[in-house]
Amino acid sequence: MQTSQTMEIQKLDMAVGEDAAEAAAPRFFSAAQFATLQKLGGILTPARNGLPGALEAQAAEFLDFLIGQSPADRKQVYTKGLDALQAASVKKFGKGFAQLEQAQAATLLSPLRQAWTYEPPADPLARFLWAAKTDVRNATMQSKPYITAGGGGARRQGATGLYWHELD
Repeated sequence: MQTSQTMEIQKLDMAVGEDAAEAAAPRFFSAAQFATLQKLGGILTPARNGLPGALEAQAAEFLDFLIGQSPADRKQVYTKGLDALQAASVKKFGKGFAQLEQAQAATLLSPLRQAWTYEPPADPLARFLWAAKTDVRNATMQSKPYITAGGGGARRQGATGLYWHELD
């Protein structure tokens, strides 16, 4: 039985701290893998026609969460693929993938120009690139920035206004 005393409700501090940039720090991928994924996302799904691209939609941040919660084989496709892309970049250009110019990066993405088949590629880099292309596109197109910018399209998307949301 409650008394007439008022119970004190604890208030939560909703202010953003000075280290808000830490929110974008990867939780599953290493810093190098995450930077590679961000660069790759910017290339695969750039901003265009007034719609945000993968960078603006924070697709890499979402994929960091998603892949971190995925089955082991999917985690392995991403970690091996990101490491292979980084190694190929260092071998060919002497610097990491995230530091490459657009034209340099394009030369390493040649597996994406191969004809599509039902069977995934055997090469770990090619397998990763094919998976990442689909995942980055989906993460971008299902993000709040993309949907609110008008990218959802009421005719194409029955559940307009539904999008993934950042998790703490």
